[in-house]
Amino acid sequence: MKKYFTQKISIAPLAVFRALFGFIMLVSTIRFAAMGWISDLYIKPDFFFTYYGFDWIAPLGGTGMYLVFAIMGLAALLMMLGWHYRVASVLFFLTFSYVELLDKTNYLNHYYFVSIISFLLMLVPAHRSFSLDVLRKPELKVDKVPAWMINIFKLQLGIVYFYAGAAKLNPDWLLNAMPMKIWLPAKAHLPIIGWLLEYDITAYLFSWTGAFYDLTIAFFLLYKPTRIAAYFSVIVFHLMTYFLFQIGMFPFIMILSTLIFFSADFHETLVRKAKRAWQFLAERFLTKVQKSTSSDNEKSTTALQLSTKASGLLGAIIGIHFLLQVFLPLRFALYPGNVFWTEQGYRFSWRVMLMEKAGYAVFNVYNPATERSWEVANWDHLTENQEKMMATQPDMILQYAHYLEDHYQEQGISDVKITVQSKVTLNGRRSRSMIDPDVDLTTIERGFAHKNWILPYPETQQSWFNRSTE
Repeated sequence: MKKYFTQKISIAPLAVFRALFGFIMLVSTIRFAAMGWISDLYIKPDFFFTYYGFDWIAPLGGTGMYLVFAIMGLAALLMMLGWHYRVASVLFFLTFSYVELLDKTNYLNHYYFVSIISFLLMLVPAHRSFSLDVLRKPELKVDKVPAWMINIFKLQLGIVYFYAGAAKLNPDWLLNAMPMKIWLPAKAHLPIIGWLLEYDITAYLFSWTGAFYDLTIAFFLLYKPTRIAAYFSVIVFHLMTYFLFQIGMFPFIMILSTLIFFSADFHETLVRKAKRAWQFLAERFLTKVQKSTSSDNEKSTTALQLSTKASGLLGAIIGIHFLLQVFLPLRFALYPGNVFWTEQGYRFSWRVMLMEKAGYAVFNVYNPATERSWEVANWDHLTENQEKMMATQPDMILQYAHYLEDHYQEQGISDVKITVQSKVTLNGRRSRSMIDPDVDLTTIERGFAHKNWILPYPETQQSWFNRSTE
């Protein structure tokens, strides 16, 4: 156990991981701003689907949101450079997580992953080598750190991959190749490989190899004889998902992050090759930089020493973190029904690209005082993307109904009844009603309790194997 926790090992993998993570976050933040998404997602909407328990988090308006992203980008740059790292890592975690919590509409697995990694980076001294902080203060430099400071990132990546693979072990993915049968033919126009994507066998090949990849890749990366081949498959797998499915920066985040599985010698070689460029950059960032510090020239190495109190506190925080990481994806088992239908326990569980879900929701409002009823024009309150996401997610449907109740109360209608007619299709099957149309949603409290007002999804062998007869 000492080998994985307290043994002192080279800090190089941690320092390189910090630099690469900061780099890809800087690129991601610039890309997000350049695409106009700050305005589209966090300024233009009138209503935001906050997470339960985080309703107190609100957007800061136009100037405020641009300032948040500016701070986020600057923090990513400083993390990459290792300059004032402790402040930068905290700022990045807080700003990124704040933005992530503003609206469930924009939830993506890789946003959650970034928050987790940035949280872990706050806890480790990733700036004490290969950084501007060390060039400013040579006494900060260490060569070795406890093994757990690097292994926590390997464990986190392993959890992400393993749960993503375990989630694929369902009949629709393995036996029906869904939703690959829907998505791949839509890319048949692509040059060279497009014609292959029209065949069912290709969809099955993608489904089965995807499950095998996710379940095993962390183990192959850990095992030295298979590491290079495994990393090559990481590159191929994620580049293919990027070009076929356009899922943003996630493939590149994973390609760079999984380098941490390589040996210390590999990372030390990277550092040595980058040293000249790093020194050139540092001399222009700082007015006083030692071109070679005593610790660079000494043959002896320095190891990070943590006090017993600090070790205990960090151990408790990290222990709680990984307990949550292990059990949070399993919480769906506490709820009855198909998790893809109810989405109870769906988020934060590494269920990546597992379903094609679409539908609509028509909200009916009834005023008992006047006995008048009407349909809500959702586009008056929601953006196109918000309406699309809300229509297939029961908790967002409930949240929107409560928003409408408040909206009409502000107009002087003190007591309204709000019901919804919802039709949803899951993985190409015939549309079905998802929400009980007779339930007054204003009487339902938000929370983690089972949503018994979600109509059950039929779970029969025929529904899994033969969609055409439904």
